[in-house]
Amino acid sequence: MSQDKSGAMEAHWEKTRNLTFLVLIIWFIFSFAIHWFANSLNAISFLGFPLGYYFAVQGSLAIFVVLIFFQNWRQDKIDDEFGVSE
Repeated sequence: MSQDKSGAMEAHWEKTRNLTFLVLIIWFIFSFAIHWFANSLNAISFLGFPLGYYFAVQGSLAIFVVLIFFQNWRQDKIDDEFGVSE
C-alpha cells in the first residue's frame, strides 16, 4: 500500500471517528443528560407541557431521527471526499 493511500485512509478514519464521537455525544446528551435534569426543566413549559416531559416523550425521539439522517449525510460527504463511496 502506498504512503499516499495510507495517509488518505488515516484521514478518512479520523473524520469518521470524529463524526462518530460527535453523534455519540449528542446521543448521550439527549438520552441521559436531559433526563437527569428533567425536574429543573419541568419548571419551563413548552406547548403546554413541562419541558422535561416534552424532551423525554417527543424531543429526544425527534433528535434521534434527525441524528440518524445527519450522520448518514455527513458520512456520505466524507466518503465522497476520499473516494470511498461506490
